[in-house]
Formats: sequence, C-alpha cells, structure tokens
Amino acid sequence: MSEYLFLAAASILFVGSHFLMSHPWRADMVRRFGANGFLGLYSLVSFATFGWMLLEFGRAPKGDALWPASDAVWIAASVLTLVAAVLFSGSFIRNPSLPGVPDAMAGQTPFGVFKATRHPMMWGFALWGIAHILVAPRIDNFIFAGSLVFLALAGSKAQEIKKRKLMGAQWDGWLRRTQFAIQPVALLKVGIGPWIAGIILWAAATWAHSFWNVAGAGLFRWFSV
Repeated sequence: MSEYLFLAAASILFVGSHFLMSHPWRADMVRRFGANGFLGLYSLVSFATFGWMLLEFGRAPKGDALWPASDAVWIAASVLTLVAAVLFSGSFIRNPSLPGVPDAMAGQTPFGVFKATRHPMMWGFALWGIAHILVAPRIDNFIFAGSLVFLALAGSKAQEIKKRKLMGAQWDGWLRRTQFAIQPVALLKVGIGPWIAGIILWAAATWAHSFWNVAGAGLFRWFSV
C-alpha cells in the first residue's frame, strides 16, 4: 500500500484545504486578503493541490480491478455521467449555493435542476466519481475518485450548515422546498435546457476520452461516430 502513499497525501491535502478554506479559515482569510484576494488564493491552492493529486494518480500503479467492467457496468456509468452532466449544466442558473449570490435567491421557487436536488453541481461531481469507480474499481481510483465523491457530498452538508448561519430563515425555507438527495422522477421535470446542455457536455467529454488514451466511453464505446 506504500505505493499509494503520495496519492493519498495529495488527496487528503486537496480535500482538507477545501474544507479549511471554505469553513473555519474563510472569515479570517477574507479579512486578511479581501474578498478578491481570498478567491485568488483559494483558486491557487485548489489548482495546485488538485494538480499534485492528478500527478500522483498518473504515477500510482494500476492494480487489479475488484470486478470486471462489463457492458452492464459501462451502461450504468454512462447513465450516471449523463445525469451528472445535466445537473452540472443547470447548476449555474440562479443557484443560491454559489458564493456571492443575493440572499433573496434562496426564497425562490425551485426550478430546473433544483427540482431534483438543491446541490446539482456537487451531485454532478459525485456521480462522475461514482461512475469512474464503477468502470475502474482499482485502489488508485478509489482514492482519487473517492476523494472527489466525499468532498462533493460532505462539502454540501457543510455548506448547508454555513448557509443556515449566514441566511437564517431564508435558507431554512430553501431546505424545506428542496431535497438533498437526487429525486430521479424530478429529473424528467428539469426542463429541456439542462438536458440539451448536459447531452452536449456529456457527448464532448466522452468523445475526449480517446485523447487521454482511455477506452471509449458513453456512446463511443459501442459506436464509431
């Protein structure tokens, strides 16, 4: 297991720095560096730690898979990544969880992807990670993709605690009108826009796998387009 030590360290640093800068250190960092300075430093640390994580993931040995990546597994992963792309694509429109948005936005009626979950962006990352673990169930991927899944879901809960302190009743109202977990049936009610954008993003991302020397994903696994 020692061959995965640096990957584990990079993953812990990436996840840990996100939690620390987003929560206990955030207020002090904003006071010290200002809002723009904080965002710049946050971005720099995030890119640097994620870059190290990617580097170590590439260096880590690719051990045996815990289960075979059958067609059924690939289909399940393709569906998950498509849903992830739809949720992510729609998460930028009037999202009360994003930094810098007006508090009043939490008072709106849930629309679009927020009918399915109040954390569409985070669930997009989580589903992406789960899908990649399904098709490549190796130790290195459990560490790498598993860290992203943990950060997305645990970070969502931590964000809710922070938002409740900052916004009070308005955020409580948003919690009552939305769901944390994805509501599968509600995905059919998010509107055509997120689905079109999500399908385009999903198709582009799966097509790009060939440039990373990865076996075809999504439709490109079975069809040459």
